[in-house]
Amino acid sequence: MNPVFLSSIVALGVLGLTFGAILAIASRKFAIEVDPRIEELTEILPGANCGGCGYPGCAGYGEAVVTKGESITLCGPGGPETAGNIAQILGVEAQEMVPKIAVVQCGGSHNNARQKYEYDGIKDCNVATLLGGGSKACEFGCLGLGSCVEACPYDAMAMRDDGLPMVFEDKCTGCGLCVTACPKGIMELITATQKVYVACVSHLRAKEVKAVCSVGCTGCGLCANPKFTPSGVVTMNREINLPIIPGKWDDYETAVEKCPTQCFVVREM
Repeated sequence: MNPVFLSSIVALGVLGLTFGAILAIASRKFAIEVDPRIEELTEILPGANCGGCGYPGCAGYGEAVVTKGESITLCGPGGPETAGNIAQILGVEAQEMVPKIAVVQCGGSHNNARQKYEYDGIKDCNVATLLGGGSKACEFGCLGLGSCVEACPYDAMAMRDDGLPMVFEDKCTGCGLCVTACPKGIMELITATQKVYVACVSHLRAKEVKAVCSVGCTGCGLCANPKFTPSGVVTMNREINLPIIPGKWDDYETAVEKCPTQCFVVREM
C-alpha cells in the first residue's frame, strides 16, 4: 500500500479518536442536568399538547412548573386529579382547582341576526373577518364558520343547524383553544359551577343592537336592578354596555325572566 495513503488513513483515524474524546469530555463537563421531576410530570399530564395552559405542549408546562414555579392548576384537560398528582410529585400542598367549561356567548343564529351579505369563501372565521369584519351585521356576532369547532381536540363542539356552535359540556375540558380560535371573542371559559351567563358580547347601544339582532343585550340594566336581583351581585359595565355576571348568582330567576331580549342562558346542572 502506498505509504502516503496509509499515513493519511492513520492520521484521519487519530484525528477522529482525538475529536471523539474531546466531544465526550465536553459533553460530560458542560452537560445540563435535567430535573427528573420534569419527566415525571410530563408522563402524568394528559399528553394532548393543547396549549391551554399557555405553554407549548405538556413537556413545556411540566418544565415551567418545576423550573419557574408555575401554578399546578393550569391543566384543564387533566383537571383536579392531575393537579393533585403534580402536587404529590413536587411535595407541595395541593391547590383547589375549579374546572372550567367553554360557553358560546352569542345567540345570533340565522333567524335572530341580520346578515350584511352572503359569504361564499373559505370556511374559516379568521379569513371571513378580513371581508369587512364578516357577514354578520352585528360586528360582535358569531360568523358561524366553525373555527372554534375545528380547534377543539376533544370533539366537544359541533355546529348547529342554525349557524351557531354548541358545546358538549360532558366532553369539554376547559382547555381554551376554542376561545383562542374565535376572532369575535364569543367563546369564553366559565367555572363549571356558574349557572347563568349572557349570550352576547356586543358593545353596541340599544338602538344599534335591535337593528342587527333580536336577542342581543341592549344594556338596559334590568338584571342589575335591585328590584329584580336583590342580592346586588350583578353590575353594569357601561364602558362595554354589558352586565357583569358573577360565578355565583342565586337570585337570577326574576332578572332572567324580565330580560327584554332573553339574552341569558341558564345552564342545566
